[in-house]
Amino acid sequence: MGILDDVVGKAKEAAGGSGGEHSALIDGVLGLLSGGGQGGGLQGVIQSFKEKGLGDIVSSWVGTGQNLPISGDQLKTGLGADLIGQLASKVGVSPDVATSKLAEILPGLIDKLTPEGHVPESGLLQQGLNFLRSNFPGS
Repeated sequence: MGILDDVVGKAKEAAGGSGGEHSALIDGVLGLLSGGGQGGGLQGVIQSFKEKGLGDIVSSWVGTGQNLPISGDQLKTGLGADLIGQLASKVGVSPDVATSKLAEILPGLIDKLTPEGHVPESGLLQQGLNFLRSNFPGS
């Protein structure tokens, strides 16, 4: 599972280590991408960004080329302030801190979960997300 190991390492690195709040934030993102709560899973997140005019950015994460960066404001537009607020509350950080960390984490996670430039079948995606969750303490 080399790709998934890489995702775990990149997510931990982007979140600033393996501290509790960072692991909780990553766990929240993995829940979001797996379809837990509002957001509609990976496909729903991608669609939300596209509908809000951020298709070029999110498509770069899914595609096989370089990932385009995303600003905090763009992230709030793509995911919605309510969803970010829920993730921040779950982790115990401010929405601004959560937004900043999510802007670092989300592009790499989506990129690694779509290694061939397309969203995998839901069963394979769920297996990968379950593996990632099992590799974070406290998740």
